[in-house]
Amino acid sequence: MTHSLTFEAIAEAHAGPKWKSRWDWSWPAYETWFRSHGGDNGPSQSAIEVALRQYMPELVATHGALTRLAGGGDRVARFLSGWCPPAYLSGCSLAAQSQGGRVRLVRNYDLSPELNEGLLLRSEWTGRPVMGMVEFLWGLSDGINEAGLAVALAYGGCGTVARGFGITMIVRYLLETCDDVASALARLVVIPSHMAYNLVLADRAGDVASVELAPGGGMRRVGKAIATNHQHSVEAADRAALTRTVERRAHLEHLLRSTAPEDLRQRFLEPPLRQDNYAGGFGTLFTAEYEPARCAMTLAWPSETWTQRLNAFREGRRTIVYAQEQTAIPSACAWGEVGTTSSSGAPMQVDAWLGQAIRGDVADWSRFGRLAAWVFASPASGSH
Repeated sequence: MTHSLTFEAIAEAHAGPKWKSRWDWSWPAYETWFRSHGGDNGPSQSAIEVALRQYMPELVATHGALTRLAGGGDRVARFLSGWCPPAYLSGCSLAAQSQGGRVRLVRNYDLSPELNEGLLLRSEWTGRPVMGMVEFLWGLSDGINEAGLAVALAYGGCGTVARGFGITMIVRYLLETCDDVASALARLVVIPSHMAYNLVLADRAGDVASVELAPGGGMRRVGKAIATNHQHSVEAADRAALTRTVERRAHLEHLLRSTAPEDLRQRFLEPPLRQDNYAGGFGTLFTAEYEPARCAMTLAWPSETWTQRLNAFREGRRTIVYAQEQTAIPSACAWGEVGTTSSSGAPMQVDAWLGQAIRGDVADWSRFGRLAAWVFASPASGSH
């Protein structure tokens, strides 16, 4: 099976036809995911408006504008709020290094190519220029703002879900409102995350940090500005053997001792940080390097790079073809059933099986990755 992903760079200061076009393209798949994972049973529209006003008042107007542009309605408003969303996860490696005024934040984003939007968006929704890799149509997995603050996320290795914001919404909020690492850490103390996630931050002055966010609230700053897919407070991370999270973190610790900031990106393009299990849902889709002093970022793959600056952003597209693997979804799979069985021998429904996977009760993570890719890529879902 050939895996590929088209990356698109778009600049739109205020949400308009370009954002709406992406919404129309992506929403059918997101809506299927949101509904099938209990999104309609979440907080009411009035409750999410209260949460936004309490924790992210600066984004209330933007949320309203995006909701109207997307057609309005309770489900759209709840999805776009990022408040108490269904569980989601991805694998990543992060590191920030500062030496003699040279600062870099580098991340690998590891997932199935079918489950990433591939969108690099430059916006000025709150008046501040921000660019980053979009998730959930306006959240960010990583990005940088005009002040030179860069932030990136990694799944924390625990599937527990609690009352809080999705992490991509938190990253967006930090970049829209904070100037440096210190101000971002102050905000993180009071904003609850709905799952365990790790963040690495860097700023123009050379300050770097790594924090672990607990489900429902709570932040712990850890010593080195690195992160993979487990936390110090978690005894056993989800799918640790598959993701090699402990091995990757140990490698990052070595890199910080032996690698200059400007050389980190190349190290991230090599094993064990770079992953190639695309069919299993755990392949490196892109390496992103952020340079706070220049408000610049570079997307990198083994064969090419793509550099953007906030004050010289250029729209465009790049299609990346990943490794070929002879792996396919079993033909017995259908939207209603997974194509696997429970311990009693009965067919398992998608939601039930995915729920067990999130809780760590399913060992076959390769099948989980293939199933998720199939669900979102199938014609019935309307996905891309």
